Amino acid sequence: MIDKDLKRLARNPRAPLEDAKRQALDVAMRAYDRAGQEKPQATQGSAAGGRLTHIATSIWSGLMKQRYMVGSALATLMILPAAGYVAWQVSKDYTGWRPGLSTLLEADSAASPEATIDDKATPRSEPTEMERAVTAQPEMAPAPRPSAQALAKRAFKPNGAVSGEAVGQPLAGLARQDFTAQPNRQSFSVVDKYDSKQVQDGEGDMVQGFESNPVKSVAEEPVSTFSADVDTASYALMRRALKQGTFPDPRTIRVEELVNYFPYNYPAPADAATPFRASVTVTPTPWNEHTKLLHVGVKGYELPATERPRANLVFLVDVSGSMNAADKLPLLKSAFRLMVNKLDPDDTVSIATYAGEAGTVLEPTRVANKQEIFDAMEQLRPDGSTAGAEGLEEAYRLAEKGFIKGGVNRVMLATDGDFNVGPSDDDALKTLIEAKRESGVFLSVFGFGQGNYNDQLMQTIAQNGNGVAAYIDTLSEAQKTLVQEASASLFPIASDVKFQIEFNPETVAEYRQIGFETRALNREDFNNDRVDAGEIGSGHTVTAIYEITPVESPAVLNSDLRYGAPATEAETETAAETRHGDEYAFVKMRAKVPGEAQSELTEIPVTTGNEVDSFDAAPEDVRFSIAVAAFGQKLRKDDAVSLYGYSAIEKAAADARGSDPFGYRAEFLQLVRLALGLDR
Repeated sequence: MIDKDLKRLARNPRAPLEDAKRQALDVAMRAYDRAGQEKPQATQGSAAGGRLTHIATSIWSGLMKQRYMVGSALATLMILPAAGYVAWQVSKDYTGWRPGLSTLLEADSAASPEATIDDKATPRSEPTEMERAVTAQPEMAPAPRPSAQALAKRAFKPNGAVSGEAVGQPLAGLARQDFTAQPNRQSFSVVDKYDSKQVQDGEGDMVQGFESNPVKSVAEEPVSTFSADVDTASYALMRRALKQGTFPDPRTIRVEELVNYFPYNYPAPADAATPFRASVTVTPTPWNEHTKLLHVGVKGYELPATERPRANLVFLVDVSGSMNAADKLPLLKSAFRLMVNKLDPDDTVSIATYAGEAGTVLEPTRVANKQEIFDAMEQLRPDGSTAGAEGLEEAYRLAEKGFIKGGVNRVMLATDGDFNVGPSDDDALKTLIEAKRESGVFLSVFGFGQGNYNDQLMQTIAQNGNGVAAYIDTLSEAQKTLVQEASASLFPIASDVKFQIEFNPETVAEYRQIGFETRALNREDFNNDRVDAGEIGSGHTVTAIYEITPVESPAVLNSDLRYGAPATEAETETAAETRHGDEYAFVKMRAKVPGEAQSELTEIPVTTGNEVDSFDAAPEDVRFSIAVAAFGQKLRKDDAVSLYGYSAIEKAAADARGSDPFGYRAEFLQLVRLALGLDR
């Protein structure tokens, strides 16, 4: 019967039962215990002291003695390999024991006693020395969740020492590694734009997948509406990949974040009464001689130091186990030290942490007492899982406690983006952040590290918290984001900033927006002040670029409609006069003064007077930003720039480099050269 059963199962195998797998693991553990008692002296090559063949025989013997298993060829086929593998893993390295196996078995047995093997047939032995050692490790054994107070105390260790309770044996080993030379592991799990379910591959970073904006017919869809965006995370992620010798995943490239990474010297508003000013340029397209580029550059009013409001900042620091890497928590602490040194003495800083549970390690403290802030920051250590939602709640509590009416009240979340305990789905966090935003407490996000970075979640949090999303991979990037651009990051001068561009069908046949795919709004959202949009900080610049195809250009992609009769020459001339024939488009912007409920409207017609005859005649900032946009499209593998090479991009950027006091543009040229070298 056994042979027949085996042949039948070979033709039609079935998935193993969960109970059977659990029983096999339990029997394997007991077999290992008995093997350890028979041969207590460890031998070289077998840290547990038992020969693998002996353990496998014991497992087989134990399994065949069980009434539950006898007569089931299915269970025999499925359990033997599983039991053998478990025994091999257990015996091969005592010090490399992975926590959780025996704990899982015991927890399952306690939860489902009816699923265990008959104890009368195989009595359970007393815990072995190894099991006692495993359960004695604080990081491995199940323990009650610590209180917020206890967590806060555990974050501090005398003289900066790291105790076993804080880190545990596996992390202690990691702390000694040099992470700067680690090979690139930029593996991304992409989440579809239209699917709310997040998918992660376990090791790779998570991003939101989206398609590049398509070419649209002005006759069918003449209006484009989108929210302002001043995030820069995508640029830093791209830079890290190229400097590690590989192209970034095309789906991680958000072109507008590359373009808006750089400061531009666009004409600025004269005073605070006008929060921002827009400049429009129409130029030939460097990668397509039959199209033009409509370039909109917006500059925010820069608050003088004497006009800046007081700041109440809460540093919400992820101190979970996943932050134990040189480019995570240590870099994070150095970055925030830079920011504290930039703040005024009357500003306040609080520090909240989360790892398993949230805790407060520093109540609102004046920056005049910065050493107290530095001491609290310096002694943070990674430990535990990631209860991100609880951390946000605690941070908002501190922000409300130190709330400054008329000032800046902001949570500064620093994390690798791994929220794996508590409410961690996008919708739940979005609801929480939206509710707190209405109280006047905003949220910015600063990402660190790679391997499990949740870029999609960070974007969701920042966009709904009226804040920026930046990625910090070096101390130089921290200097740029938190010191040189601190005013733009902290002090908003306009909120819910929206753009709407209407194209003139008499002069423009088609258009394509370059970037801003994840910031698109419905047409009706523009005039609805209840719809949230982006924020512009003090001195911020926002750049938007459209590729437009003039009427009668050979680059027009859409054919005429069969049932749409072409207009006569007389009708065309009349329509052009009526529809402002010298205009390419009409730009409208809406924005609110922070704290106000009603937005103000700004309108700018784009005419032939905004046009330059050649690309080289355009201002340097316009040309440089267009070169960056070309580079972003190239990395996304967009067909529009398929014939425009990296060498051409490098030349365009080099010719428009202009003033570069901090070396950002020089670094960009280096990145283009790296891409050129990798592309060969």
